[in-house]
Amino acid sequence: MKHADLKKIALRDPQVKAEYDALEPEFSLLRQMLEARKRAGLSQSDVAARMGTQATAITRLESSLSSGKHSPSIATLQRYARAVGCELEIKLVSREAQSN
Repeated sequence: MKHADLKKIALRDPQVKAEYDALEPEFSLLRQMLEARKRAGLSQSDVAARMGTQATAITRLESSLSSGKHSPSIATLQRYARAVGCELEIKLVSREAQSN
């Protein structure tokens, strides 16, 4: 069975779907981070050097967002953003605005 098929089956369960949907902000941020690193043409080691840390720290940072085990600090996300040539933008969006 392919991953996409298994995912489709699992998401039929309302509890699984709710948990999956709750992780969307983290997955979205991770996708943006990986895309920014790719656009910048940088490896995890390159980003680590620019941030003054070890490549394993970047691996942990990127994987923590997909696992939900750790929430990186805003300061860490800002340093990552600068290292890949971006700015971190955080905003609050009204739930009413999201449903429209």
